[in-house]
Amino acid sequence: MSVGQITRYDTACKAVADAKSVDEVKDIRDKSEAMRIYARQAKNKQLEIDASEIRFRAERRIGELMETQRQTVGLAPAGRPKENGSGSDPISKPITLAEAGIDKHLADRARKYAAISPDEFETILAERRQRIDSENKRITINLLEAGIRGTFGTGNNEWYTPAEYVEAARAVLGDIDLDPASSELAQKTVKAQRFFTAEINGLKQDWNGRVWLNPPYAQPLIADFADKMLDELTGGNVNAAIVLTNNYTDTTWFQKLARQADAICFTRGRIRFVSPNDEPVASPIQGQAFFYFGPDVERFSGDFAKHGFVLGGLAT
Repeated sequence: MSVGQITRYDTACKAVADAKSVDEVKDIRDKSEAMRIYARQAKNKQLEIDASEIRFRAERRIGELMETQRQTVGLAPAGRPKENGSGSDPISKPITLAEAGIDKHLADRARKYAAISPDEFETILAERRQRIDSENKRITINLLEAGIRGTFGTGNNEWYTPAEYVEAARAVLGDIDLDPASSELAQKTVKAQRFFTAEINGLKQDWNGRVWLNPPYAQPLIADFADKMLDELTGGNVNAAIVLTNNYTDTTWFQKLARQADAICFTRGRIRFVSPNDEPVASPIQGQAFFYFGPDVERFSGDFAKHGFVLGGLAT
């Protein structure tokens, strides 16, 4: 992306974030869609990606403003202004979705986009851009159709860790007693004494022993699994553990894990996870981190140094 494109993209993002009315955001959304169509016709792929992302941001902002209005003055349903029993000036009546130029399909998308956290939304956009660039995917105009892992509950959370990293964890832990976020297929590599599937729901089970955890990366599951791990460690049920996540250092769950970890390995490069059909998938848009909780920091540092930069002795 050129400096000029970055500037225009950032300006558009700021305009969306600063917008205070549905009408204002709808105008930005419509202009970005017109630009996307132009870019597609001109075969300017980068501009098409940027324009489609501005559209997504605008639609999410529409959802946020719709929710704000619903909680305050209210937003009347299609075509029928909400009656004001007091007989006050009609100007005080909330506008309808139709009056705001929001049809049912757009309203539905906007609500779903607004329902996820800002961090996850940024991750979804970044993963989408990565997939378009690395896999030459078509540029979709609906994030629900983008095929992003863990997106809005429609994607696939089953990405498996390559064997070399699992074996490094096994060498440090001695063995793996429990894998609390797993599947039958993943156990071909992990080979834990016990494991919990999504159906069993490891968040509701007791954990113990030496634990390997590669949690689902979608929110709120990743934060829930991080909290569960720390609770089990604090309670003395888990005596050693290695947790693999993306390196979202600014998130609350990452900060919590980092504060209690005895060591962390920040990977050199990005891990190419494995899909359920045993094929490598496109690497994530950021690197990964292995958190170690346990007494053998020296062993962890030695075994994981080949995978990245290790910080030890972190727990306070």
